[in-house]
Amino acid sequence: MTDDARPESRTDLSSETLALLANRVSVRRFTDDAVTDAHVDAILRAAIRAPTSSNLQAYSVIVVRDADVKRRIAEITDGQRHVAECPVYLQFCADLTRMEAALKRHGRDLEDNNLECGLVASIDASLVGMAAYMAADSLGIKGVMIGAVRNDPVEIGRLLGLPRRVYPVFGMCLGWPAKDYRQKPRLDLGATVHREKYDQSRSEAELDDYDARLADHYRSLKRPTTADSWTRMVAEKFAEPRRDMLRAQLKEMGFDFR
Repeated sequence: MTDDARPESRTDLSSETLALLANRVSVRRFTDDAVTDAHVDAILRAAIRAPTSSNLQAYSVIVVRDADVKRRIAEITDGQRHVAECPVYLQFCADLTRMEAALKRHGRDLEDNNLECGLVASIDASLVGMAAYMAADSLGIKGVMIGAVRNDPVEIGRLLGLPRRVYPVFGMCLGWPAKDYRQKPRLDLGATVHREKYDQSRSEAELDDYDARLADHYRSLKRPTTADSWTRMVAEKFAEPRRDMLRAQLKEMGFDFR
């Protein structure tokens, strides 16, 4: 192999996938154009190739089109109207039912191994969800993740008929975008990427710069903000415990995160 043919010698570091990720935005307004079952099936058929721990595939996806169900999910998720208005809503769930069935066939159960299995299933659902989002984006279909389903996972489970050992990790609204969205700035690599060892001082040093850049972004959108935009939001939103009942609710659903 010549030097020019070696992978590390490549100078063109661009690709459709890199561009897709670099331009990703969350979209909350959609046209009336249909996202068909063929679209959804193509997206999910690609997404199930996401990595999965030990080939467990410990997730399930509920495709929701019913207007009344979407409206109720919107209420649970703090009135996010895009949940009610999107053409299709996908509920990504951690699902241990198939794993539990396999164990029972061989005289075993999940009762003493629930924390690790619950984490595995939650991560599996997250990986397949991100893969689905990018597959949709590659078709021009965009959307937004909905973490607020965890405001009341038991009620979401009731609405969607989730059995024990299945809980809603996050949802996703999908549709054809009704407008262009400006990208929100992210923390620089200096704050989130470390070489060989974790450098906390460097991470914290990036916060002043990020506060300023995010504040500029919000001002450009004519949205109220402060000079310490990100750190103030984090302090105000996360200083107090959130979703105090979540652990008890997940235990009720068969996930004992002790």
